Amino acid sequence: MPASASRTDHRADPIAGLDDQDLFCAAAFIDGRRIGADTDVIEVTDPATGQLIGTVPALDGAASTSAVDAAAKAFPAWSGLLPQERSAILRRWFEAIRAAREDLALIMTREQGKPLSEARGEIDYAASFVEFYAEEAKRPNIESVTSHLADAEVEVWREPSGVAALITPWNFPSAMLTRKAAAALAAGCTCVAHPSGETPFSATALAVLADRAGMPPGVFNVVTGRAAEVVEPWTEDPRVRVLSFTGSTEIGRLLYRQSAGTMKRLVMELGGLAPFIVFADADLDQAVEEAIKAKFATSGQDCLGANRFFVERPLYDEFCRRFAAATSALRVGPGIQDLDIGPLMNQRAVAKQHQHVEDALARGAKCLVGGKVHAAGPLFFAPTVLADVSDDSLIMHEETFGPVAAIAPFDDEAAVIARANDTEYGLIAYLHTNDPRRIYRASRALQFGMVAVNRTKVTGPPIPFGGMKQSGLGREGARLGMEAFTEVKYVCRDWH
Repeated sequence: MPASASRTDHRADPIAGLDDQDLFCAAAFIDGRRIGADTDVIEVTDPATGQLIGTVPALDGAASTSAVDAAAKAFPAWSGLLPQERSAILRRWFEAIRAAREDLALIMTREQGKPLSEARGEIDYAASFVEFYAEEAKRPNIESVTSHLADAEVEVWREPSGVAALITPWNFPSAMLTRKAAAALAAGCTCVAHPSGETPFSATALAVLADRAGMPPGVFNVVTGRAAEVVEPWTEDPRVRVLSFTGSTEIGRLLYRQSAGTMKRLVMELGGLAPFIVFADADLDQAVEEAIKAKFATSGQDCLGANRFFVERPLYDEFCRRFAAATSALRVGPGIQDLDIGPLMNQRAVAKQHQHVEDALARGAKCLVGGKVHAAGPLFFAPTVLADVSDDSLIMHEETFGPVAAIAPFDDEAAVIARANDTEYGLIAYLHTNDPRRIYRASRALQFGMVAVNRTKVTGPPIPFGGMKQSGLGREGARLGMEAFTEVKYVCRDWH
């Protein structure tokens, strides 16, 4: 293993304001040990300022495989624990996360850029999955099956799959890790996790807390490094039985192909292109308020973010006016200042906003607000509203993943549902109407894994999160999220 023998202190340089500096950890975690590197490292910068905030080891394929070795070795003992014993460890992890809420939020804001209040909300969200699965760990039951054979006894068992590989994104660096890890650990799996190289410190902090909670060595491993070097060995390793990924559809397809040779169980939460549909009978004030939430949370860097706004013509002009006014009132600045809109993650994201705005304008759209980089800094893009956006614009077909909203009018219910469904994605759709018959019809007709009616917030531990079509495979959260890490075994015994 390419661990540094000389480095014993794997803490990063202090972040001002942290009560527990050990949580800002510049090490990977493999088999209960902190693994550092003296030379090959990944630099992590604050997107609000460009300032280097620390480095983490860029571990190679050998280290990645050693993490699987540790997880495979730990699997028999971890899966053999009584469910309530696993539950107790997860409960202690939950309590440790809650106690470290302020420090974890500060670390996240520094490496990811989101406003502190949003970071605190994510830590609460992340902790909630650990609490939920601490309880679910005690009841992984399956319905009994009545024997169809007169002289046989039939049983169906649910058993942990084995080693689970977890690959998490930079936009929700804590919640996406706990949503996967807590479910896998509750089911009795052991884990190897790879966080984004842009936001690794949130993951290593969670590993510190898991260790303090009594997680046995090898059960929860966090491997930092470049994705291709770390993840590819996992896709080829037959000991890795489940691979759970959150990220782009393009990378999801690649992992799907790479995992085919070992027939892994796959759970994938991929891209989205959420429609936000407002009918003329909707509560306009509520629709505008919810539209701001649906578009601009995490600076628009959210797979659930509304990308396409369709507004029925009688409300169209007034919706555009009010939405533009509310957008222009959003405060932009570094997340540490706890304003409304933080920076985008990198220059590629900024370039995509420019591309989508310029393309829409070239096709006849009007820019009501924003449309350019904000004075706060090079990675800050001004919250933007585009009206009269044509259906052939790039922003109507590609996930913007930023603070640009595209609005278009519609006149007919069936037509707008068809326009909303005209995408390869199918994660979430937002619907605003007060007609109960239309709510039923539209919710049935929309080809999306989740439908939010007259509200934006719908996620949480008890719900099965996931999409249709190119937005993913399987579900995360709820009992379904735990079942993804288990295998069903059927046993038929002769009575004689």
